[in-house]
Amino acid sequence: MSDFTQRFMFDETDIRGELVSLGESFQHVLAKHPYPEPVAQLLGEMLAAAALLVGTMKFDGLLILQARSAGAVPLLMIECSSEREVRGIARYHAEQIQPGDGMRELMPEGTLAVTVDPAQGQRYQGIVAMEGDSLADALSAYFANSEQLPTRFWLRADGQRARGLLLQQLPAARLPDAEEREASWQHAETLANTLTAEELLGLDNETLLHRLYHEETVLLFDPHAIRFRCSCSRERSTRALISLGHADARQLLTEQHGNLVIDCQFCNERYAFDAADVDQLFAGGGSDGPSETRH
Repeated sequence: MSDFTQRFMFDETDIRGELVSLGESFQHVLAKHPYPEPVAQLLGEMLAAAALLVGTMKFDGLLILQARSAGAVPLLMIECSSEREVRGIARYHAEQIQPGDGMRELMPEGTLAVTVDPAQGQRYQGIVAMEGDSLADALSAYFANSEQLPTRFWLRADGQRARGLLLQQLPAARLPDAEEREASWQHAETLANTLTAEELLGLDNETLLHRLYHEETVLLFDPHAIRFRCSCSRERSTRALISLGHADARQLLTEQHGNLVIDCQFCNERYAFDAADVDQLFAGGGSDGPSETRH
């Protein structure tokens, strides 16, 4: 399994963790657009972060991470379902990007939105300024600013893999004493801060945890598979056309010279509709039409 999350817990403290490894799913995302290396790395880190967050939640629905800025990368967007199906996209200005650029250079004065969209219940969104030098810093600041459980991230990506580590302090149970809780949290954080990019990207989970926490009792749970999957479909495109109304759909058809094409920006899938398809939609017919085509 090349793509998975795996939870772990410290047996004697109120701290849990999550590790993520993305290979094939990351490559699927990169294959859809010719991203410059700094953008691909940032996108990989955000994919890893979304998978880590879903691993800490108990919900049925969709988690959306969206970062916006006025810089070289105006948009990063990741969707990860509760079924651990991921997709992602970045918008960028190639002429403004230099080799070695990080989050601070690519997304100055950015904002980060974390949206939880459950299948049942109310949608929730939190928005914060992107603080720090890295996406891991920005996400850690998000949890600090939103007064949620203390949570820290370590994220890395290269051209092949995206990896991440999350630590989260749980409500008091094993360590009710506040000073002991703080000391155990600081200890776990300090050791995680020694993790190098090479170790995070290159070591398997068992070796990584042993290297960091060989003096602790760490319980490592079964992994959960992650895969790339785009949620676009001809049915969704049909609903989008119907929401426009017949007149506007016909106008788009005219502007596109009789062949209305809806492109999915995440996966480059194309859904084509001709005049007969559009008229049938608004006559109460089905959504079947021309076969799906790709770029």
